[in-house]
Amino acid sequence: MTGFHEVRFPLRLALGTSGGPVRRTDIVNLSNGRENRNARWRNARRVYDAGSGVRSIADLYEVLEFFEARMGELYGFRFRDPLDWKSCGPTGNVSADDQWIGTGDGVQRTFQLIKTYGDNGGEARRTIAKPVAGTVRVSVDGEEISSDRFTLQAATGTVTFEATHVPPEGAEIRAGYEFDVPVRFDTDRIDVNLSAFNAGRIPAIPIKEILP
Repeated sequence: MTGFHEVRFPLRLALGTSGGPVRRTDIVNLSNGRENRNARWRNARRVYDAGSGVRSIADLYEVLEFFEARMGELYGFRFRDPLDWKSCGPTGNVSADDQWIGTGDGVQRTFQLIKTYGDNGGEARRTIAKPVAGTVRVSVDGEEISSDRFTLQAATGTVTFEATHVPPEGAEIRAGYEFDVPVRFDTDRIDVNLSAFNAGRIPAIPIKEILP
């Protein structure tokens, strides 16, 4: 991913964020009263507003410094979604069996981390491109393997098995992890409001996901 800095937006400021996934759907109303629906985007794109997490002068300066270091919209960065940042639910514990990421064929060694959202009606799969190093756990056919048997590319979200431990044909490969969202600022301007002594706010800090 070009134009990207492997740094995370300050976590304590991200906790006050609002926002979530956005999808684009074309809806055509037919003459008989029915409608046709077509997904314009294959994947959802997450958008956030981090302005509500800023409270103090120190917070204001931390955001200002981070914004300048990214040169506004120019460079992307990591962002932790306050609700969706693990391979399991927000109150669960990461396990090596959380998410299916592939099936072995005896040859393939590299697998992309993914997260599946679904129920009995359907499902959507999301590429996880920014896992958090040190949190990834992997299992093959239900047995967790040691971390020295695979290599994680934290900048792309791929897991590569060692040549001596290639998953056998038909083996189910699963993984658990924490992850960040690759994003960029969706503005080249930051408006600072010094509302009181040693306090202030930034009305809006729009942030948009960068799709891998």
